Order: sequence, then structure tokens, then C-alpha cells
Amino acid sequence: MAAPAVELAQGVFRIPTMGSFINSFALLDDDGAVTLIDCGLKRAPAKIVAGLAHIGRHPRDVTRIVLTHAHPDHAGGAAAMVDSTGVEGVEAHEADAEYLRTGTAPPRDISTTSGRLFQRMPESGFGVVPVAKELQDGDVVDAAGGLRVIHTPGHTPGHVSLMHESSGVLITGDSIFNIASRRSWPLAAFCTSFDQSKATAGVLADLEFDVAAFTHGPEIRDRAREQIRLFLRTKAQRA
Repeated sequence: MAAPAVELAQGVFRIPTMGSFINSFALLDDDGAVTLIDCGLKRAPAKIVAGLAHIGRHPRDVTRIVLTHAHPDHAGGAAAMVDSTGVEGVEAHEADAEYLRTGTAPPRDISTTSGRLFQRMPESGFGVVPVAKELQDGDVVDAAGGLRVIHTPGHTPGHVSLMHESSGVLITGDSIFNIASRRSWPLAAFCTSFDQSKATAGVLADLEFDVAAFTHGPEIRDRAREQIRLFLRTKAQRA
């Protein structure tokens, strides 16, 4: 059985909410405050609370919730976590903020067959999520020494990756999947622009990091930057 929380670096933890298939993350400040990143599906809060307990923290210790983007497997548990922590709302990129506030999904990529199909299907939404702060590319969130916002749109208009430079942990969000430890693109059916999502992921190759963490899949600790750069370079050559 997987541990309720997995330490990626000092003060940085992955919280599995559906095995390693869907992950949230927790960053600890020196004063014990917690920044929570992504909130999984609607049923994820129980796993998040268990993960916090595993590292000696309680929902009341959470002072900030950051979402990488407005999809149900990232924002589904957000409203419940806002309620249980008492924070004013989540922090998310400005281009996804209105989707969260209204509980509506970003558009699909109708240039793809799967995108056109899913665009016509009823959306399993995530409910209305209050947004306390809108983020922009390059912002540094005041969390555990600084969490840099990297706008990587395409999966959604406001999708972001997050770089915790003091620990060397990169959280890719859905720019890159690592399900079963195999790097892949997100499914085109769930992207607003699949081509843009692939293109903007290229900025991750320019970052300096020691651990690559994914919302979908386990982290990479061994030669993480080299493995991410190899994935991106190989995919670019095949394009």
C-alpha cells in the first residue's frame, strides 16, 4: 500500500489521491504553514487530509491552495478543501480563474476528433471554486521559500507548471504525464489546444531541477532534467 505522503525533497511532499495516478502536493514553511497544490477529484479531500496527517499537519495548517488548472481531477476537491482549511480561496492563473469561479470546464480542442466528441458530451464539473488570487507567468508565490509560476497554456488556457527552486522540485502539472513511469503528452481530448500544450511544455527543458513531479504518475529523481529534456527532444524530432 502506498504511503499517504511521499517526500520529494525537504519540506516537499507528493500526496497520492488515486494511487500515483492523481497526485496533490504539499509544501511546508519553516513555521509549519502548508501550501497545497491541486486538490484532485471530488472524493480526494479524505486522501489529502490523510496525507497531511502523515506529515504531522492538519487542514487548519493550510494557508494557501494553488491550482495548476481548471480540470475536475485537479479542482474537484478544491471547494471542500477551501471550506476545511478556512482559506479565502484558491490561487490560479488569470486565464483559468473564471472557469473556476463559475464551475465550468475550459473548451476542448475541436481541431481533433476526440476533442470534438468530448466537447459535445456532458462535463463532469468540479463545482464553483472561489479564487482568492489570480496568478501570472513569472509570479513567485510566497510559499516555502518561493514557488515560481510558469505559464504553460494549451492543456487549458491558464495551465501552469510550478518550480520550487530552493528544493529543485519541478511540478509539471499536466504539461507532461508520467503514468506507469512512462512520459507522455496529456490526452488531446482534454486539451484546449493540443498543439499549444506540446509547444509550451518545451520551456520546461530550460529549467534547472533535480526532481520532476507529475500530477499523473510518480516522480523522477534520477537524472530528472536529462530525462525530461530527452522526452521533449525526442517528441520534437518526431513532430
